[in-house]
Amino acid sequence: MSALLDSFATAFDSLAARDAAGLGASRRAALDAVLRDGIPHARVEAWKYTPLRSLERRAFVVAPAGIPTFDDALLAAIPGPRMVFVNGRFDAAHSDLSGLPAGVTLQPLSRVLIEGEPREANFLARRFDRADEIFARLNAALADDGVVLRAHANARMDTPIHLVFIGAPAQADEAWHLRHLIELRDGASLAVVEHHIATDAHQHLANSLMHVHLGTNAVLRHARVQDEGAGATLMARSDAVLAKDAAYHRLDLELGAGLSRHELNAALHGNGARLHANGVLLASGKRHLDTRLGIDHVGRDTACDLTWRGMAAGRSKAAFHGGILIREGADGTAANLSNKNLLLSEGAEIDSQPVLEIHADEVQAAHGATVGQLDTTALFYLRSRGLPAEQARSLLTAAFCRETLAVFAPGDALRAAQEARLDTALARLGTV
Repeated sequence: MSALLDSFATAFDSLAARDAAGLGASRRAALDAVLRDGIPHARVEAWKYTPLRSLERRAFVVAPAGIPTFDDALLAAIPGPRMVFVNGRFDAAHSDLSGLPAGVTLQPLSRVLIEGEPREANFLARRFDRADEIFARLNAALADDGVVLRAHANARMDTPIHLVFIGAPAQADEAWHLRHLIELRDGASLAVVEHHIATDAHQHLANSLMHVHLGTNAVLRHARVQDEGAGATLMARSDAVLAKDAAYHRLDLELGAGLSRHELNAALHGNGARLHANGVLLASGKRHLDTRLGIDHVGRDTACDLTWRGMAAGRSKAAFHGGILIREGADGTAANLSNKNLLLSEGAEIDSQPVLEIHADEVQAAHGATVGQLDTTALFYLRSRGLPAEQARSLLTAAFCRETLAVFAPGDALRAAQEARLDTALARLGTV
């Protein structure tokens, strides 16, 4: 057994909440499946561009119960309502759960497991049957905290709810597994912002799995900003299910971490369901960023609009897989995927893989991917107008990335906040 799996098996034996809510048997089965199938190698298609050989030689300890101290200034720009986790542990002192309207509840999973009805945690019992779903299986076995956010029918809240996940230095490399649920009942509307940040340098492993359930006519505006430290490893997965006429507007900014992999899966089950999911992968140094989309059109007249931009500098690597499946009977589907990428140095690498599979008639579908360098004609035009070379490059790269912000309407506070974060990251890269 690898050092990685051995450390997770040890963690399972010490997991206090493994039998909570009647989940003991399903947790044990998930761990046994991982130990039986092992870590997928580079010849497994899903892991072709993110090999795990270096990671499997590492061992991680369970994060202790205490909350590491950090400078409160880290949260100065993140208002309430907010829920804060530090090294995978719920931090009640820095969380602010006030200001939620009637019909909206926000609580940590650890509290649900102890105080709630077993059915409130039944999303933890989901099975993952494929061997390449190793981190989802590990999450099913080991998750003991996370976010449970529910909005009752027709509940509405325009002020964003902030979910903050902080990595802090510790005496040993720690691993934590968080499981989240965002559930909007029929007609509900919410805005959510995820923050993944670090207080200082660390080499921890964070493994998160989020379920998003949107009822009929529900609307979710969701921004996820991953800006972890350069030594961090993040394995994240988001699984969304959309009912009739539901709308999911999502922006992912991948700006940090040493190794980050995010899988976004969305099943558009209801007729008229709509997904607008954009993102930016900004790789620098020796970072490795991997994003995989799996969009499943099941209902009639569904739509997805996916605009993703990637940039790689230094000796970094970025990988993007955009998969769209239009099932038989999903007539009237409109699906569009655009993935454009810029190589900013000779040592950088970007791999793009768009996949479109259609089994229905009367659909509109298009996908495209490019990998290249800045347009020399556009650079020449800006230089001819008197702009210095660096400023010209900055303007072009900023415009290239900001196109993704269109997922939120002009004037939306979510859009302005993410634009500022993106500009900060570009400046750090030396392009703005």
